[in-house]
Amino acid sequence: MTASTDRARPISGQSFDAILFDLDGTLIDSTGPTERAWLRWAQEEGLGESYNHTEHGKPALSIVRDHVPAERIEAALARAAAIEIGETDGIVIKAGARDFLSRLSAGSWAIVTSCTRELAAVRMAAAGLNAPEVLVTVDDISAGKPDPEGYRQAAARLGVDPIRCLVVEDAPAGLEAAHRAGCTTLAVAGTFPASQLAADTVVESLTQVGITITKAGITVSIG
Repeated sequence: MTASTDRARPISGQSFDAILFDLDGTLIDSTGPTERAWLRWAQEEGLGESYNHTEHGKPALSIVRDHVPAERIEAALARAAAIEIGETDGIVIKAGARDFLSRLSAGSWAIVTSCTRELAAVRMAAAGLNAPEVLVTVDDISAGKPDPEGYRQAAARLGVDPIRCLVVEDAPAGLEAAHRAGCTTLAVAGTFPASQLAADTVVESLTQVGITITKAGITVSIG
């Protein structure tokens, strides 16, 4: 399934030097804990029972800035971080993710996440996922998704051109970041419906994605 976008590139049969993954919603399922954490935060901030966490893929700072006055941002952000770190019940690795990663060599993939380094470590541990050699978190950059800085930094740290990278994402903000970095995009539906994911290719699960390591790089197949 390919998203309706003017920049779509075919993915099946295409080769890449590296694959850059988002974490939450892409490699691990943390939707329930994330939504519980932000609902609790919203209630503590007095935002009312109508608060609905729909800003998946964005850094916590961006979310907090949208809901509290400037003088409250630092304290509210610290509280949000503490609540999220404590919410791990139900975090699991996504279908197909472990097998997919097992076929990649250590220096050919990275994770780019809107989590802090501490939160990413907690969530990966809860899901039983080992960290890659290159892990770019919100602590490592000056601007989070949809800014392309994170994906550009990951490519640079792997020593590859972003144009030769495939980004695997589950959220519009992350896909926009990848597009702006010049990467090819593969979206995994679930956190958002496929209709909201403007990617070169959209799949329902990583179980649909095959890879073969060749002299040309990491060759991807969809099926």
